[in-house]
Amino acid sequence: MTEVKTRIAIPGLSRPRVRTRIDSEARDHTLRQASERVWARNYRRKLRLTDIATIVLAVTVAFSLRFGIEAIPTSARIEDAQYLLISATIVISWLIALIVFGVHDSRVIGVGASEYKRIINASATAFGLLAIVFLVLKVDIARGYFMLALPLGTVSLLGAHWLWRRWLISQRSFDHYLCRALVVGELDDVGYVIRQIQQKSGAGYNVVGAVVSNTDAHTVSTGTKPVPVLGMTDVAQVARNVGADTVIIAGQPKGGARFIRNLGWQLEGTATDLVLASQLTDVAGPRIHFRPVEGLPLIHVEIPQFEGGKHVLKRAFDIASSAAGILVLTPVFLLVALFIKLDDGGPVFFTQERVGRGQRTFRMVKFRSMVTTAESDLAKLADKNDGNGVLFKLKADPRVTPVGRVLRKFSIDELPQLWNVLLGDMSLVGPRPPLPREVEAYEDHVHRRLYIKPGLTGMWQVNGRSDLSWDESVRLDLYYVENWSLTGDLMIVWRTVKVLLKPVGAY
Repeated sequence: MTEVKTRIAIPGLSRPRVRTRIDSEARDHTLRQASERVWARNYRRKLRLTDIATIVLAVTVAFSLRFGIEAIPTSARIEDAQYLLISATIVISWLIALIVFGVHDSRVIGVGASEYKRIINASATAFGLLAIVFLVLKVDIARGYFMLALPLGTVSLLGAHWLWRRWLISQRSFDHYLCRALVVGELDDVGYVIRQIQQKSGAGYNVVGAVVSNTDAHTVSTGTKPVPVLGMTDVAQVARNVGADTVIIAGQPKGGARFIRNLGWQLEGTATDLVLASQLTDVAGPRIHFRPVEGLPLIHVEIPQFEGGKHVLKRAFDIASSAAGILVLTPVFLLVALFIKLDDGGPVFFTQERVGRGQRTFRMVKFRSMVTTAESDLAKLADKNDGNGVLFKLKADPRVTPVGRVLRKFSIDELPQLWNVLLGDMSLVGPRPPLPREVEAYEDHVHRRLYIKPGLTGMWQVNGRSDLSWDESVRLDLYYVENWSLTGDLMIVWRTVKVLLKPVGAY
């Protein structure tokens, strides 16, 4: 889901409100929710048990690598007892840090990067504090053992949580392990939020209904699964009736802050979560900061920066990765060049003028995947365009050679662009590099694509490629331009590898 969904402190909700009783209906609703959320408790229990086993194993392996398997403490010697105590201290401290940092919080498990960030922060904090304590107490501990345990355990924890997340997402694709959500707001806002949720099964929500204040329709049409409109008022009662465990406020509901405050009061004593779908669409979480002022939750949005140290790091990453890629893939380049030559005897490479950062043009290089007359044949095919917007694409392009069809399917034809990355014309990750004629057809806001270097891969590559609509490809590129990070680049590279193994939208 592209928009930011977060829990925020609503004025008035931070002050506890005394309730003398909870009616039987609310109590029954709470019991229904408790039974429906058994999966969440079980999932967190599995994560905790996995974390315990992972940390114990990591500490044991670190000890074995430092001292040898035969040195693992098994006797009652003083030296053995000391290292058993140190190892137990590391394990317990690590587990406590995971709890304190909320690694198993239901709001972060299974979606987004917060779960992984909390693992890293908890691990670093635990070992930092332990290092200080051991230093102050002058504990005699082998530094190699201590320093091996941290990376081994952290990487193992990240891997274990990733595997569990894969399992959870696979279950959610079959409509299991989902929170029952009721979406509230104006029709357009409700429809947008529901569409975003339905497009991402991994979001963890099953929208069971909507409360819409400005329509007489019986359903909200979302293009996939229509959602019933269950009323126009009394949200808390509707939530109880349908057994919703999450109420999502879309946009600015009728009644504004007072409506949200009153709804929060009405949901007291139940297990229902109140979630706001922010109107800050396509703004990444790291750019958003909450600044409470006298109970007013102000949201500070950082303006995108297109210069500075972050971009220096990106360039360093580009140089290192492209140089390594060229060295490793040289045998592949030679093999592909041989196949292209044997196919029709034409040139191995195809170069084309593309537009880069600041509308500067450069020659982009690719393995040739079409016949040598492809450019002159383009005019004959103009009326058969399968592309979107200003892009020209053909699903069954007659200009593509047999070898080229294989190269395109797995994007092997794009690999020579590593030279463009190394030379600084492109970045490893970025928006799609456009043709000059495409840029001429851009609307004003689309020119923001050219604020950073185009990429060998990017959001468009891992979200459908040529199957994307023009508006969606523009939205993804603009989102990347304004919200990119080095961590995000690494995630896109990883997702690109998976996409290449299961190509979708490649033609």
